[in-house]
Amino acid sequence: MLRTTVLPGTPCATPRPGDVPLHRLEIAGPGAAPFAAGSFDAVGPLARDPGPHRHTFYEIVHVTAGSGTHVVDLARWPLRPPHLAVIRPGQVHHWEADRDLAGTLALFTEDFLVDHPGDRDVLRRLGERCWFRLDAEQDARIGRLMGELVAEHGDRAPGYESVLRSLLHVLVVRAARLPEQAPVPGAGSGGRTLAVAEAFARLLADRRESAAWTVGEWTVRECADRLGVTPGYLTQSVRAATGRSPGRLLIEARTHQAQRLLAHTELSVRQVAARTGFDDPAYFSRFFRRETGTSPGAFRKHHSRPHQSLEGAETRA
Repeated sequence: MLRTTVLPGTPCATPRPGDVPLHRLEIAGPGAAPFAAGSFDAVGPLARDPGPHRHTFYEIVHVTAGSGTHVVDLARWPLRPPHLAVIRPGQVHHWEADRDLAGTLALFTEDFLVDHPGDRDVLRRLGERCWFRLDAEQDARIGRLMGELVAEHGDRAPGYESVLRSLLHVLVVRAARLPEQAPVPGAGSGGRTLAVAEAFARLLADRRESAAWTVGEWTVRECADRLGVTPGYLTQSVRAATGRSPGRLLIEARTHQAQRLLAHTELSVRQVAARTGFDDPAYFSRFFRRETGTSPGAFRKHHSRPHQSLEGAETRA
């Protein structure tokens, strides 16, 4: 995994227009382990960032005090500590209206899991569940593990990376045993699913009206990034609401854009292909025929109205 860790003082990755800010993990120096652990205060102000953002790394948070809401991929989780939160790379989250937020964080990139590669799949599943309420015994056991991670990371004694990986593996396994907590009523899976599907529909509708936008520029993953959810969750939400996948809807939007350009502009077929994200005009023609049942030239012949306003004036005369 490249460019996921940076030296102290390196600014966050500059997002493209419309993208959610992307935070990268700072490391102590060249060759240092892509891992960090500490309290909210020790990690720094971005640990409590109130603005939606993404990471290039995993974040496990043991929340021990505070009030407010933790928002992850549009789901709202009330703070009633103690909690454990697991945030995957690419998920969008922020802390909302928090007061006296306290706890311990462990931050690490996927390549830090080299000793226990199976933990990657476990962490992906934990990220889907995200938020875990802890009873007194669970809180104590998680607290001890997090404390050991912080101490080992701070001491950097010989062999500390192996110890960190072992402790992290135990933490991941124990987190996988925790029962799942439900999000705030009204913002659960059903309401959240509908909200994501509606946001995707608005995204397509808004962009169809933007002359500067090319449908072919976006993939399902890029749409998911703009909406602050994972590609899998976007697909699940859109399919549940419409019966079709977001990929299918993107294809239909691309086809609609091509039809509009053919019917209402004098752009050549090659130019229309380029405007809709095709480098190869022949491939665009095959795509268009597959989706509409006719060629771009035949469609233009039967639907083109390049001078519709003038024709209307002559008719009225």
